[in-house]
Amino acid sequence: MGHVRRFVYLRELSNTCPVEAYGRKCLLSIAPINAVRGFRTSLLRKSRRSIQSSRSMPKFGQMDTHFEGVKVEGGPVQFSKLWKPLCFTAVVGSGSFVCATIWQYENVRAKALSSLRKPGFISDKLLGMRKQTSWRNDMNSWWNSLTEGQRLFFPICFANCLVFLAWRVPQLQGMMVRYFCSNPASRIVCWPMVLSTFSHYSALHLFANMYVLHSFSSGAVASLGKEQFLGVYITAGVISSMSSYLYKAVMKQSALSLGASGAIMGVLGYVCTQYPDTKLHIIFLPFFTFAAGT
Repeated sequence: MGHVRRFVYLRELSNTCPVEAYGRKCLLSIAPINAVRGFRTSLLRKSRRSIQSSRSMPKFGQMDTHFEGVKVEGGPVQFSKLWKPLCFTAVVGSGSFVCATIWQYENVRAKALSSLRKPGFISDKLLGMRKQTSWRNDMNSWWNSLTEGQRLFFPICFANCLVFLAWRVPQLQGMMVRYFCSNPASRIVCWPMVLSTFSHYSALHLFANMYVLHSFSSGAVASLGKEQFLGVYITAGVISSMSSYLYKAVMKQSALSLGASGAIMGVLGYVCTQYPDTKLHIIFLPFFTFAAGT
């Protein structure tokens, strides 16, 4: 009788119900429907509050630029993030010299094949052409009067000038900051290491770098050849970008870098080591000269 009374008392509980399994009676606990609905409602409210608070909180890891509405990633740079640009530097450096060697071989091969042709082949083709306009003759004569280094300098200078003009287009400034400025904290860290070598925002910066490059391009190309010179130029630019990444990671800084100074310093270093007696002077101070070996 006592067991029956206890069973009836337990049955009256709101969260339990009796069940019979294998001839034995036991109690099954059931959560009320209202409690489940209340739990779901509170969970949805908390999730909505967390989403709204996350939207209202300021985004860290970004820094402003000089351009309106353009922000870039910032903050300290972890050394683990530098493995990718380090491998990119090795690939671009080795690939530049491999491509330069292939290009040089093809040029030598083309010259050898042209010398095997019958004498007067090129002159006969030129004489058979119609008379060219005067401005085209002037351009051809001017181009032929340039040294090999100057012929390579003008395409590099033209590319730098195009990028300089692209900075003046407001619609392109977001892309320019992302791809033509090296930033170790950015999501895109590899291609800007090369593209920033041809990027200048200041006209004075562009003029100074192109002036120095023009001063040493003829001597460097005469010693290296135009193919190897271009390989040295690109490799030095990528190595300088990698050095900038390492410096910013050590100093826990985050800033944008651009310019051809690193590539030009690589060319300048080669010229100074090969020709230590070369006279150098500081830009805007032509009266102050010194030897490269000093």
